[in-house]
Amino acid sequence: MNDQQTQRTPRSLIVTFYGAYGRGGPDAPGGTAAPVPVAALIRLLGALGVDPPSVRSAVSRLKRRELLVPARTASGAAAYGLSEAARQLLEDGDRRIFGRPAARLSDGWVLAVFSVPEEERHKRHLLRSRLARLGFGTAAPGVWIAPAQLYEETRHTLERLQLDPYVDLFTGTHAGFAPTADAVARWWDLDAVAAQHRAFLAEQEPVLQRWSRRRSVPPEAAYRDYLLALDAWRHLPYADPGLPSPLLPEDWPGGRAAEVFSRLHTTLRAAGARYAHEAMTGA
Repeated sequence: MNDQQTQRTPRSLIVTFYGAYGRGGPDAPGGTAAPVPVAALIRLLGALGVDPPSVRSAVSRLKRRELLVPARTASGAAAYGLSEAARQLLEDGDRRIFGRPAARLSDGWVLAVFSVPEEERHKRHLLRSRLARLGFGTAAPGVWIAPAQLYEETRHTLERLQLDPYVDLFTGTHAGFAPTADAVARWWDLDAVAAQHRAFLAEQEPVLQRWSRRRSVPPEAAYRDYLLALDAWRHLPYADPGLPSPLLPEDWPGGRAAEVFSRLHTTLRAAGARYAHEAMTGA
């Protein structure tokens, strides 16, 4: 089972749906952040192969995590909207998921050096997991490194989580002694990241090829394939820190994976929005 398949849980798909179509804005169905009726959510997840009990169970878990909040539609139907914390998480993710410029060697690096008192070791675990999620590699115990273009996102995330008192951030260049490409291979598990890209390509390139042969874009099919592609893709920009290309193996699959997702996004998202809008409004 590849990484994309393991990520495709009802809870992950619901988060992906809200990120794509359930938070309002000018490009969202209806253009507003109205809560999504439970009946519509069941229909929309049903199109992805998720049965109603699994939808309800996943919604309950997301509610307990304070990511979804119960609400009522204008007609009084039970619904769920995003909490402010969830909305912030999705907005933070947009910068990674929908386009991040490639790092350049001349940009340098950002280092995070942290120290957490033993009595607050739960924060040490949170800090490590958050730095890993941001794409940092481990240069040494307590010393984490990432391309310098991640500095602002790192600073924002650590401040939002109130972890900044435990961390010092530095920017600079790698001056030796090992060649930087060799050091990068120690700091990150590039084979594991490449395997995730290849798993995405194995699953989604055939989808893109099928759509490339079609003359029309039926909304329900577009919605289904786009949500599944987005759910598979959205984890990858966090696993891959976006290293400068001279430091990567020649056959690095990350660029091709990003291109496949970009083309699926361009081809399918708008048509999928029409299906989502119909399901949410009964239009």
